[in-house]
Amino acid sequence: MITQKLNDQITRIGPDAPAGAVHRHYWQPAALTDELTAGDLMLPVNLLGERLVMMRDEAGALILRAREASAGEAPSHHPARAELRVIEGGPVYPVVEKNGICFAYMGPGEPPAFPNFDCFRAPDSHVFAFKGLWECNWLQALEIGIDPGHASFLHRFLQDEDPEDSYGKQFRDKAANTDMPMTQVLREYPRPDIEVDETAFGLKITALRHMANDLTHVRVTNQIFPSAICIPMSREMIITQWHVPIDDENCYWYTMFTSFDKPVNKDLMRAQRLKEHRLPDYAPLKNQSNHYHFDPEEQKSLTYTGMGMDINVHDQWAVESMGAIQDRTREHLGRGDAAIIRYRLMLRKAIKALETGKPERLPMQDRQETPAIVGPLSNDAIADSDDWLAASLASDIERRKAAPWNATV
Repeated sequence: MITQKLNDQITRIGPDAPAGAVHRHYWQPAALTDELTAGDLMLPVNLLGERLVMMRDEAGALILRAREASAGEAPSHHPARAELRVIEGGPVYPVVEKNGICFAYMGPGEPPAFPNFDCFRAPDSHVFAFKGLWECNWLQALEIGIDPGHASFLHRFLQDEDPEDSYGKQFRDKAANTDMPMTQVLREYPRPDIEVDETAFGLKITALRHMANDLTHVRVTNQIFPSAICIPMSREMIITQWHVPIDDENCYWYTMFTSFDKPVNKDLMRAQRLKEHRLPDYAPLKNQSNHYHFDPEEQKSLTYTGMGMDINVHDQWAVESMGAIQDRTREHLGRGDAAIIRYRLMLRKAIKALETGKPERLPMQDRQETPAIVGPLSNDAIADSDDWLAASLASDIERRKAAPWNATV
């Protein structure tokens, strides 16, 4: 457990908050390219506790400018465009579009370079971007993503559907090098050993599920500092997901789905997700107001949560049920929370670095070295228990060699 003072320090993200200062040293997703309109662009954006509008400057470049607060604004994260009024003389933030997401830099000095992550260097044809609203603080949204054990329970499917009919859905593929569905692996081996290693971009998290016949299922995921994750979706596709603070009590997840194989079917993936979300605010149709469509009959025979087949809904229920800002003064972390513990230490070190005037100590703040950061490795494999590390690396290299775009590391 931690003190309330520390919980406030690592969760609150306003301009004068310690964690907010850390976030402002990084590019943050501000909007989907799909949200941009032709002609006069005035797109409302609420980001890091600031009310902004995305527009074009005189040279046609995308920028974010401060906007006036609207009376009776509802919902606060997506007001009507007719209400938008910029504040003359207010801050102006640069915006860069990358494979379907518009990123903004709201920090001091020159923006940092983008690392050479797979989601950025893959061609547009192999990346699909989407987002969704969660009514909770960004940190609890991130922490569920760096907990490898939760998938065996929260996302437990009691029946294994045919992976051939599950394009664009997580945990519906077969585990690498086997005919066993991922849903079966997670269900039958629910308590992985977890190894956490610090990297140039954040953390590498390895979950080892020890199976019969001296085999081990190896699942490698990553925490990308300060608030993103990179995880395998299937053998051909990875997910890079940012947990972006709107304010202290709301966040968006922004996801890039990146394919190492064929071009992504963007129309299908968008249609799948629009069945679960409304526009223009990308709020989920299943939410607290309708109990996430909980069905006790489904819970008996199909899913652990009884809340449908979309794992985003499972995660949403888990993080929103903690309250707007999780009370960490009453928690008791254990061995399975190794990545969460390491991440919080990294965040506190970053806060301390800024407080002592040493921003260069933050991950990926070296403008010369950051573009050389590639990957990261995010996959799953099944191997002999005494050779799981080599097998994991070999599986990643094999996938990268077959990619029609330059995925080399």
